[in-house]
Amino acid sequence: MKLLSVNAGSSTLKFRMYEMPEEKVICKGAFDRIGIQGSNYSLKYEDKKIEEEVELKDHNDAVKILLEELVKQGIINSLDEIEAVGHRVVHGGSKYASSVLITEEVIKEIEELSTLAPLHNPAALKGIRAFSENVPNAKMVACFDTAFHQTMKEDAYLYPVPYKWYEEYGIRKYGFHGMSHKFITEKLSEMLDKKANLIIAHIGSGASLSAVKEGKCIDTTMGFTPNAGVMMGTRSGDIDYSMIGYLMNKGLSYEEIENSLNKESGLLGIIGKSDLRDIDLLFEQKDEKAVLGVDMYTSKIAEYIAKYYIKLDGEVDAICFTAGVGENDDIIRREVIKKLAPLGIFLDEEVNKETLIRKGKEGIISTNNSKVPVYVLGTDEELMIARDTYSICF
Repeated sequence: MKLLSVNAGSSTLKFRMYEMPEEKVICKGAFDRIGIQGSNYSLKYEDKKIEEEVELKDHNDAVKILLEELVKQGIINSLDEIEAVGHRVVHGGSKYASSVLITEEVIKEIEELSTLAPLHNPAALKGIRAFSENVPNAKMVACFDTAFHQTMKEDAYLYPVPYKWYEEYGIRKYGFHGMSHKFITEKLSEMLDKKANLIIAHIGSGASLSAVKEGKCIDTTMGFTPNAGVMMGTRSGDIDYSMIGYLMNKGLSYEEIENSLNKESGLLGIIGKSDLRDIDLLFEQKDEKAVLGVDMYTSKIAEYIAKYYIKLDGEVDAICFTAGVGENDDIIRREVIKKLAPLGIFLDEEVNKETLIRKGKEGIISTNNSKVPVYVLGTDEELMIARDTYSICF
């Protein structure tokens, strides 16, 4: 059977169509600049690629064109072949610990949770409504990015602030990148043939780590928002909150500060660049700011790995690097693992250089005498959405 895995943003809609349960990708594509001048879409299937500029007033326009193209190109014979659509929803609050079949009640709750994810949940709802209208016979599933982390206990997800903030306003750690952390957990647990104890480092432009005990998340770095945790491409990660009031007293508005902490901080703030390909070149040339930024960046990652190693009582079956940087940046991986030597974790530098997901190579990059094996594995959030959707609907 055929299903769609969908990720709707405020002005984008990305998708993959799968043949399930074979997990075969039939086609994939993206609609960009929805509601903005210069909107366009691309569609790839077999060895063909379609690219068009077209007016997309809203997500409904995008979905209509997508469905028309699927039939026009002979990818499907009729819309009835699409039996389910899985939607990535960033925030499920504390209510949803797994993906769920979408009902009117679920839609209402996603709307209510939009105050916690004002840029993301409303966009997901646009996608849900557009597909519900245009493929009314297909089942709709919400796959929450926060769900995997809801197995954390109170001591991990609560902040040391007035408890009534949690009770009245929902102030707590939620965690994000959950579909990726879940995918890697399942992949490694299958490889190791056990419900594993893992430390997963999802390192991309955004970055988060998770501690997984017997296949369940017990802690993660991102918090109330995705800006918490490790230093990232443009996000600050953990900071002393008092600087916000201090800067406001100096004349900066809250909006300016928030924008800077999300979009002008992290590697960009220290080095002036956020693309690790550029940063790696500067680092190898021993550029002063690049060396400083990479040391800060990799130290934050290593510190959380060490923290989670202790949280797992030193019983760690594997450490795994994944996502864009984790999968393909041997320099960042090397600099992180060098800092883990006191834990008895050591890198095979030659294997590390060769292990790049973009070149089709994944596996263990640590030495045989490393206390914990270190893996590099490709993540696949779209496939995780498809798997969850299939398991719920069929």
